[in-house]
Amino acid sequence: MKKTGIYSVLLLLSAFLSSCGFGTSHITNHNQNATQVHLGQNNFKVIDQVSGSSEATYILAIGGIKKRQLYENAYSTMMKKANLLNGSKAIINVMKEEHFSGFAPFFVRRTITVSAQVVEFTR
Repeated sequence: MKKTGIYSVLLLLSAFLSSCGFGTSHITNHNQNATQVHLGQNNFKVIDQVSGSSEATYILAIGGIKKRQLYENAYSTMMKKANLLNGSKAIINVMKEEHFSGFAPFFVRRTITVSAQVVEFTR
């Protein structure tokens, strides 16, 4: 009987102290403007890989900020790091990753990371 109690306590502790999480990743084209660039020639080079991240915490499904605002915060952080102001540069291959961790519904942490490559046109 004593061993059963010990095993029950160990099982409960491992359930509450374990880290549960899952993630998703989406590759999408966020450049919805009318500019077209044809990359048929060797007129560009990849100069950098940039990323931005944003995080929110929810306790009992209350708190944090909305998913759209998380994405906008991560995207703006990434764009600041890209430094597109000088030269003929653009971002390509924008990828959004989303990760959930915690013990739902008691505690959940949502992290959104946006990453992309920076290219510079040489001609």
